[in-house]
Amino acid sequence: MRLRKLTGSLLSLSLLALICSGVAAKKDDPKISTTQFQTAPTNLLYFDDSDTILVQEKDVGNVRRSTDAGATWDRIKDIDEGQAWEVWLHPYDNKIAYTLGIKSEHWVTHDQGETWISFNTEDAVPSLVPPPLSFHAGDSKKALLHAQSCSGWSCDIFTYYTTDGFKTKKLLRDNTRACYFARATPLFQTSSDDENDQRVLCVVKGKYSPRPKDYRLVVSDDYFEENEYEPPLDGERTVQGLISMAVIKGFIVAAAKAEGTDELALYVTDDAKTWHQAEFPSSHKVKENAYTILESTNYSIQVDVMNTRPTSSMGVLFNSNSNGTYFTKNIEHTNRNFLGIVDFEKIQDIQGIVLINVVDNWEEVEQSGLSQRHVKSKISFDDGRTFQSITAGKKDLHLHSVTDMSNSGRVYSSAAPGIAMGIGNTGDSLKKYTEGDLYVSDDAGLTWKKSLDEAHKYEFGDQGSILLAVYDEGPTDKISYSINHGKTWSTAKLEEKIRPRLLTTTPDSTSLKFILVGAKGRGDETEFYIYSIDFKGLHERKCGAKDFEDWYARVDDDGKPGCVMGHTQKYRRRIADADCFIDDEFKDPMPVYESCKCSREDFECDYNFVPDKEKKQCEPAEALSVPEDQCKSAQGTFMGSSGYRLIPGNACKGGVNLAEEIERQCTDTVKKPATGDISSEITSFSASNFMEYYYLERTSTSQGDDETVIMRTSEDEVYLSRDHGKTWKPILKDAEIVAIVPHQYFNDVIYFLTSTEEVWSTVNRGETFEKFKAPNPPNRDSVASSIAFHPDFKDYLLWTGSVNCDSTSDGPCHLVASYSKERGDKWDTLLRYVRHCEFIKREGRGKSESDSLLYCEQHKDEKLDGTLQLLSSDNFFANSETHFKDIIAFATMSEFIVVAAKDEGQFLKLDASVDGKTFADAQFPNNLHVDHQQAYTVLDSSTHAVFVNVMVGMREDFEYGTIIKSNSNGTSYVLSVSEVNRNSLGYVDFEKMLGMEGVAMVNIVENVKDEDKSGKKKLLKTLITHNDGAEWAPLAPPQKDADDKPFECDTSNPQGCSLHLHGYTERRDPRSTFSSPSAIGLMMGVGNVGAYLTRKEDADTFITSDGGISWRAVMKGNYMWEYGDQGSIVVIVKDRALTKEVLYSRDEGATWNAYEFSDKEMRIQAITTVPSDNSRNFLLWSEVDGKDVRTINLDFSGLTNKECVLDEENPTQGDYYLWAPKHPLQQDDCLFGHIAQYHRKKPTSDCYNGKKFEHLHKIARNCSCTRQDFECDYNYEKANDGSCAPVPGLDPLDHSQICKDDPSRVFYFDPTGYRRIPLTTCERGKELDVTTERPCPGREADLIKKNKGLSGFDLFVVAVLLPTTVAAAVGYWVWRNWDGKFGRIRLGGEGGSAMWDADRPWIQWPVAILSGIVAVLAAVPLVVGGLWRSVSGLWSGGAGRGRYTTRQSFARGRGDYAGVDVDEDELLGVEEDDEV
Repeated sequence: MRLRKLTGSLLSLSLLALICSGVAAKKDDPKISTTQFQTAPTNLLYFDDSDTILVQEKDVGNVRRSTDAGATWDRIKDIDEGQAWEVWLHPYDNKIAYTLGIKSEHWVTHDQGETWISFNTEDAVPSLVPPPLSFHAGDSKKALLHAQSCSGWSCDIFTYYTTDGFKTKKLLRDNTRACYFARATPLFQTSSDDENDQRVLCVVKGKYSPRPKDYRLVVSDDYFEENEYEPPLDGERTVQGLISMAVIKGFIVAAAKAEGTDELALYVTDDAKTWHQAEFPSSHKVKENAYTILESTNYSIQVDVMNTRPTSSMGVLFNSNSNGTYFTKNIEHTNRNFLGIVDFEKIQDIQGIVLINVVDNWEEVEQSGLSQRHVKSKISFDDGRTFQSITAGKKDLHLHSVTDMSNSGRVYSSAAPGIAMGIGNTGDSLKKYTEGDLYVSDDAGLTWKKSLDEAHKYEFGDQGSILLAVYDEGPTDKISYSINHGKTWSTAKLEEKIRPRLLTTTPDSTSLKFILVGAKGRGDETEFYIYSIDFKGLHERKCGAKDFEDWYARVDDDGKPGCVMGHTQKYRRRIADADCFIDDEFKDPMPVYESCKCSREDFECDYNFVPDKEKKQCEPAEALSVPEDQCKSAQGTFMGSSGYRLIPGNACKGGVNLAEEIERQCTDTVKKPATGDISSEITSFSASNFMEYYYLERTSTSQGDDETVIMRTSEDEVYLSRDHGKTWKPILKDAEIVAIVPHQYFNDVIYFLTSTEEVWSTVNRGETFEKFKAPNPPNRDSVASSIAFHPDFKDYLLWTGSVNCDSTSDGPCHLVASYSKERGDKWDTLLRYVRHCEFIKREGRGKSESDSLLYCEQHKDEKLDGTLQLLSSDNFFANSETHFKDIIAFATMSEFIVVAAKDEGQFLKLDASVDGKTFADAQFPNNLHVDHQQAYTVLDSSTHAVFVNVMVGMREDFEYGTIIKSNSNGTSYVLSVSEVNRNSLGYVDFEKMLGMEGVAMVNIVENVKDEDKSGKKKLLKTLITHNDGAEWAPLAPPQKDADDKPFECDTSNPQGCSLHLHGYTERRDPRSTFSSPSAIGLMMGVGNVGAYLTRKEDADTFITSDGGISWRAVMKGNYMWEYGDQGSIVVIVKDRALTKEVLYSRDEGATWNAYEFSDKEMRIQAITTVPSDNSRNFLLWSEVDGKDVRTINLDFSGLTNKECVLDEENPTQGDYYLWAPKHPLQQDDCLFGHIAQYHRKKPTSDCYNGKKFEHLHKIARNCSCTRQDFECDYNYEKANDGSCAPVPGLDPLDHSQICKDDPSRVFYFDPTGYRRIPLTTCERGKELDVTTERPCPGREADLIKKNKGLSGFDLFVVAVLLPTTVAAAVGYWVWRNWDGKFGRIRLGGEGGSAMWDADRPWIQWPVAILSGIVAVLAAVPLVVGGLWRSVSGLWSGGAGRGRYTTRQSFARGRGDYAGVDVDEDELLGVEEDDEV
């Protein structure tokens, strides 16, 4: 007994000693240290696996550092005070961080912030987009820095690189938009040919264009020093329009967008060499700003795609296969916000477990984005294949997620195995955050329990041994903590009562230390605090082996370990009630994997196989490849892929083996052969004629293979075809549609207007339709002009409707403009008493303000008899600026805004702007006066200059004018060509060749001397220019006619015998044009060879394949034509004559074949195809006896099934050759000072072009300057010998003005009579504009050491970058917007036909009639008012009054030119002076 008592006494003494010891005593509360900050601490960053933290004081531009987990803080003195902009930690090296400066000075640390070294980016600052830094995952010394140098609204982005941690840096590349190392994540492995592991991928500007549609992806393995190549993304072809790129674990994803759509194509690679386009189910399209790449697995990509309008913002969750190319739908109606943030999160480090929120009342929310959402939480334990409710006890639990974050980092979980927390509530759906409580799960989300009342911020520590929470519904002075997985909680006091802003700890949640950031007070009196909370010592011992348990991450319904990717996942985890801490700081818990038997879930579809509709089997996506030694006959068999493969990285063993080869039929390897035949399909409609039609064409980044056409008949019946007119179905049967208006900028969108406020629309090419109510009835004089669109934002609408215009109204009938940002769901009034409003947003006009820049024509004092003012606003007229107090109209074209206004003397004056804000007076040649009885037509601005036709001859039926051409800012004009034919409506025989720079044709009046002779008619001649109007010459005639007979005149004498073509003023359909932008170099026309143009009834049909230099006779008589498959097919049909056949050519018009489409003759009114001319289907439109109308589909796809091969590196080795346009007076292939090479299909290649591609291969070289690179300067005119001579009595333009306009200029040249054509890039040679250099005032010293001038390439960038793009875009724009091109051949009746009805958009908007009394502002086909969208409109008819604009608007009802409501006399220019 004594021994026992003694032993007990000794034990008591030992316990007492331990309690008294300060080393091992158990603490009652954590240690809390407080630091006060004068400004808000932000961007708190831990160096991984350390107690070192950085935090920014952004308000004062400083950075502080702590080395003791936030207990104390010091300002980093190596960083200049007040200069810190942003701090970035290296994601893969816990020693490195960067501080980017506000200006060009930046800092880097390689020792967790103890010391910093600076580096400089000269005059550039870090870019905002893309993120300024990107890193190499395998070598922390390699990094990329994106910087920008801005001037005004324009910014140049370029990228630096370093291989030594910015001890030194070099320029990687300019004109970048985003650059990444291929090894941007540890999981990504580049292809074997990346020997030095330094492959870089960049999204850059186009070769010869700065426009987003031409952005491209380039790759280099030597930092772009010598090696740069453009990888094929789509099969064997490169892709333009790259808008973004991202590296996600083991994948790189690039997104591309074509113009005319917001639909994206995603391209994926897992080795930075071989790319595939990602395929989504056809019912789901990936759209710009409407998809979110989520936290993905190591073996798949997860994407949420918004499938509603932004105001309703819900999505569909997709999961990819292992190479990221095929996506399957997991769950619909995911909850997301307008920023693209999705309620989606994985449980950290646990494979297969995903938590999401979905919208239960999705139908109600789809109808109205203002509806209250009923959000429910779901969980998946199999990587999203199936989802189930989250439960707390027997009730459903709903948790706040990423769209409603209250803290930083992950929402639910950390590296603590299986421990999860969240704020939420039980019941039917998620309630407000402040109505939620704190719930905890310790089995990775399988079961949950309420742990604390009310909402809290929370964190995990010591691998889940500590859970820390702080009250988050108001100020608090305590924290709560649990050391048993949330079963019970204790509290600790804070020194101050604060409102918590952030609660965090080390990224791996292994530490016993936490950081709490809070604020006290309001406004300027706010005080900020950082609390360091240290739990070390709260337990008296460190956990041992007996304190841990085996915990399986997933278990099935029977409690057995579940398998994901072929294995189970197990952790050794502290038992919840163990009275110890793990206390292994910075040591992450490691899982243990055990293999499972293989099951069906471990396999995916093999390459070139896709799931069937039921997703039960994998089917071949295309004809199977076969081993060389097998399938000697079609009847044999071979051993081939089963269609399945084991998912790469899957660890299963044994079980089923779906990847085992199977026996397949050799017939499965043979592609279906081309039939060699053309097919046709005739459809009849009960109507007197067709009123209008529109193509809703897919772009190169759009899914599907439909060729959608929407058409309205004279009976107001609307039909839809998805197969280019082979089959039709009626739509909107119960709606009384009176006008159809396609969106000018988005191909998938079209609106259907009624005579009331009811408007219907489709945003997916007719798959679904919806309606909204407009604020008032449409413009009664011009229904189709009631709606207008924004170039960038699909849901922005302008509505100009009639008010007080019915018979019961007392007030004056007038127009009111309203706007909607929600596609008609909600409207706000813009201005009253308007005539026309338009969004002003074009390439090159800046970004900061143009998103909402509006121009409106409004009557002064809101009175109809008030003058028409031009107003602008960039905040929807909360404020506005008046630019002109008395205008005729305004027009937007390419980079120009042109305004026709009256001066104080009521004379017409022209002003131009290139920025949308500042206008300058146009200087016409002094001997060319535009008075109030004259008119002019604005023709074109596609080549960095405006062409204007000034009316000179006024006699009825003998109208003609002079074409003048502007400088690059649209203000100074010189004479281009005189006596050009025009008509009383302002239309001019002037037409640009689409897709090529600087080629145009005119018809001139040869006998102007007969103007005053009664009964004399105009004698017309056709001229062509190959240098943008600087020189004109007759069209070279063919040597023989279509019957191979010589012409009656001497073809060697161009003045007396040349080719003449009927032009714009004679066309029944103003959309008809000679050329197509996708058929480079091809033009067709109807005319004759002789001294003058003769009657159209006597004309024949001609073609050129070299840009108008030489011509061939095609057929006797008048034919309509259409280009298909980018010019590889040309189809012609007799113009409005009875016929039952078409003729077609597959070799650029060299030979022709006939195809009979009917056994009965029909009168064809038009032939059409998709606006891009990229289809092998065509439509004939026919009238039959005034009772029925018919469409005839012609399908040429049976002629061949071989797609042409294009190799950019070896462009002549495949099915293409390089063609270079040239000037006929030059011996080489130079045009505009350079040789441009275009891809054209070899006429002998039996293949089809397929997807639209960039025809311009490259600019081979710049040329020496010649006379053809110059035009006559201001106040000079071309003399008889072709030289430029002064206009008698006039002085040259003062060239020193350039110094005032551009303060950076050092010198200028004296006038020589010549000025460079804006498009030319020529070097040296005959520089006719160069003479004595004169210093700009104050720059004499600079002139002495003047710079060397622009290099040829610089000139190319300056002179061709925009012009070439716009010129090419002209064609692109033309076919997209003017029924796909102006060359859409006629359709519509005569006399009573609806073709020229005033409500049709191509009548309402093609001509703006402008004058002092009446001056005509009209435009020929190539007036580029922006890149319009690819839809085609047809005709409507009858006389009528209405709104007129420029010809571009013929295409899409675009409204690039303001309209003038005119009566018939005004249109002819006969209004009396006293009525002005």
